[in-house]
Amino acid sequence: MKTQKALLAAGCFWGIQQYFDQVPGVIKTTVGYTGGRTKNPTYDDVSTAATGHAEAVLIEFDPREVSFETLIKQFFHMHDPTRLDRQGPEYRSAIFYFDAEQHKTAVQVRNRTQKRLGKPIVSELSPAGAFYAAEEYHQKFSEKTGLGACQVPYQAT
Repeated sequence: MKTQKALLAAGCFWGIQQYFDQVPGVIKTTVGYTGGRTKNPTYDDVSTAATGHAEAVLIEFDPREVSFETLIKQFFHMHDPTRLDRQGPEYRSAIFYFDAEQHKTAVQVRNRTQKRLGKPIVSELSPAGAFYAAEEYHQKFSEKTGLGACQVPYQAT
């Protein structure tokens, strides 16, 4: 099976991971840090907002079961993409694309969603760069503890 990857940031990564773990076709999720300038950052580093990194989730998925387009639709559904970083830059809304096709799809879905919402979507759209997995205690945190769950329940789009 040939899998693909998506890299998304939409606030606290615990809830994002829990949300995308429910999407059929998602094989694996890993929480971590991306989009900044510090190599091998820790949670303590990123939480200062000085590294430029966002808390993000790396999603490995089976494109025969779920499309990148569906993941982006879910991304726009599960948080408010009209507010860039209401909790700080490390919690910003961002799509980090891996290739031109992902970029094109993200722009198309963003434009349709923006039209439906009737207000500007401010989610960052940037090429994927280095991704640093977060510390082990952050992985599947909501599943392990029952805390940090996303406020939007999963529903098929």
